[in-house]
Order: sequence, then C-alpha cells, then structure tokens
Amino acid sequence: MKYLIAGLGNPGNEYLMTRHNIGFMVLDRLAAGKELSFTTERYGDITRLSHRGRKLILLKPSTYMNLSGKAVRYWLQEEKIPVENLLVITDDIALPFGKLRLRTKGSHGGHNGLRNIEELLQTNEYARLRMGIGNDFPKGQQADYVLSPFNDEEQKQLPAILDKAAQAVLSFATIGATQTMNQFNR
Repeated sequence: MKYLIAGLGNPGNEYLMTRHNIGFMVLDRLAAGKELSFTTERYGDITRLSHRGRKLILLKPSTYMNLSGKAVRYWLQEEKIPVENLLVITDDIALPFGKLRLRTKGSHGGHNGLRNIEELLQTNEYARLRMGIGNDFPKGQQADYVLSPFNDEEQKQLPAILDKAAQAVLSFATIGATQTMNQFNR
C-alpha cells in the first residue's frame, strides 16, 4: 500500500523555521530519523520511506502554501494513490501550541493551503494532521505570526512535538486513521 504524506510549508530559507512550516518540519524529522534525504522533483521535495510493508511518499510542496493543491494532486495521480491514503500535515492557529489533531475530513478552516487542496481535489474528505501553533498575536497580525519563528520556549518543546507527529504519521499508515485518532488526539 502506498501513502502520500504532504507536509505544508513555504520553500526558501526565510521560511525555514517559521510556524507556517511545521508541516515541513515534521517530514524533515521523520526523514532524519530514518536517515533519508529529500530530492527536488516536480512540484516539491520528495523522499520515499518503507515502513511495515507500506510505502510512504513524503512531499514538501515547492508551490508555496497557497498553491499546495497543485503538488498534492500531481503526486496522487503520478503515484496512483487513492485520496483515502493522503495525509496532509499543516499548522493550525485554532489549536494550542503542541496539540495534535488528526481528522479524516473537514473544512479548510480558513487555511489557504487546505483550501487549495480541497479545490483541486474537489473534496474535503482527506486526512489532515493539524499541528497547534497557538494564536498569541494581536488582531490583524495573523500573517506576521504564522510567518514568524517559534519563540525560545517553544523551540525547546518542538523536538518532542515533531517526534510525536512523526509517530502519528507512521501510525496513520499502519493502523489507520481511527486508531491513530484515538491514540494521538488526546
């Protein structure tokens, strides 16, 4: 069985450690733990991971957040992966920092990356792992907040959060969404 795991973020060094790029960070952490590296391919950086008889294609789209659907749709078609085997990892300001929430479907919730994926796939019935980044910003400053780096205290906590998210990805591919939600949505 094949899975597409798409971590959302923006390409470029200026976005590297920003809140909006936590999807990229999860995939980087997962790949590093398996001693894998990414190669630049069409619409993104890709690496392939085998885990318990499953093949996971890890995708960091190079299309920028707001056009993530282009890369996701391309790789689903290219690899002949059904949409039920798609997991999108994204930041979420509606969740407290460090909280994970896996869902098998849902609205984009105002997130432009998810909105674009939904538009291009013509469905909102795909799994998404939302990573809480908190919402400690003044009214009207959301864009600046999500494009800012994590503070010192958050950076200390980040490795454990990324490890937990990487475990959730592997769990999704091996035991399925329902059991993974029961385990990680606490």
